[in-house]
Amino acid sequence: MTMKRKNSNDLPLEQKEELLTVLKDRFEKNVNRHKGMEWENVKAKLETNKEKLWSLNEMEKTGGEPDVIDYDEENDVFIFYDCSTESPKGRRSVCYDREALESRKKHKPDNSAMHMASSMGIEILTEVQYRELQELGDFDKKTSSWVQTPTDIRELGGAIFCDFRYGHVFVYHNGAESYYAARGFRGSLRV
Repeated sequence: MTMKRKNSNDLPLEQKEELLTVLKDRFEKNVNRHKGMEWENVKAKLETNKEKLWSLNEMEKTGGEPDVIDYDEENDVFIFYDCSTESPKGRRSVCYDREALESRKKHKPDNSAMHMASSMGIEILTEVQYRELQELGDFDKKTSSWVQTPTDIRELGGAIFCDFRYGHVFVYHNGAESYYAARGFRGSLRV
């Protein structure tokens, strides 16, 4: 599933309103993720950032269930993470990056995590961000998610991923070209 970024990242009005309703409902149901924040402030920011709204729609379409998890007061930016219980369904069975995808001779996946994230206008979570997410709930109890891999590991052909088992976050490694039906990636977006 190759995703191409449209020239115009402006959602049709009906789709924009539908997405804002979904985001508002999720925001109100999960107040523990964003204590002290007001939906109206988030909504105002989203309504003036059509590209970011488009990216959130891509996160939603692929099963990420994005939600606000923090606010960067210094830069006046809301931070969204994928908060789906398991790694987003529409982003699984992908290898780590384009180089890994091109290195496979047989049985190539349709896409790579890094390329998909870039096409969606989001960043893949770092290991630190993944651990922060786990403070808000238990995520990836049956799946796993690629996370940004340090350059020295990637240069040796590896990539790292995380999951949550036995009440702990585990960090593992794999060849960057590997892909599994239960492994996808989670993203972040600053609005």
